[in-house]
Amino acid sequence: MKGRLKASGVPTEDTEQKWLMKWAQQPSIRQQYPELAMLYHIPNERTDKVQAAILKAMGVKSGVPDLHLPIAAGKYHGLYIEMKAMDGKPDDDQIWWAEHLKANGNAHAFCYGWKQATEVLTWYLNLKTNPA
Repeated sequence: MKGRLKASGVPTEDTEQKWLMKWAQQPSIRQQYPELAMLYHIPNERTDKVQAAILKAMGVKSGVPDLHLPIAAGKYHGLYIEMKAMDGKPDDDQIWWAEHLKANGNAHAFCYGWKQATEVLTWYLNLKTNPA
């Protein structure tokens, strides 16, 4: 698949996320997991200082995960995914959100690349039919 690459040749985080969403929208995947229709991106990016100030005033918070699947499964209320490039690393705010989301009954995963995210999503969605 085509996408933006870092100077190191590794696909960027946004490229990995686009590939994940493309996978999640395939008819065969949607047929198997119709809940993926509710998977959405939390737009937390800041393009410039003016826009960043507006978004902050509207409640945007640093470290909020990239994706949310608001479907209860197993013991969880929902699933949050923080996408990372294969060479990415979570920052302190992202770790804080992960800890607090999990402490409040949500599943959370740092996913390094789109393939790992597909594994997390299928694991999570299979909790509905195969309770642990």
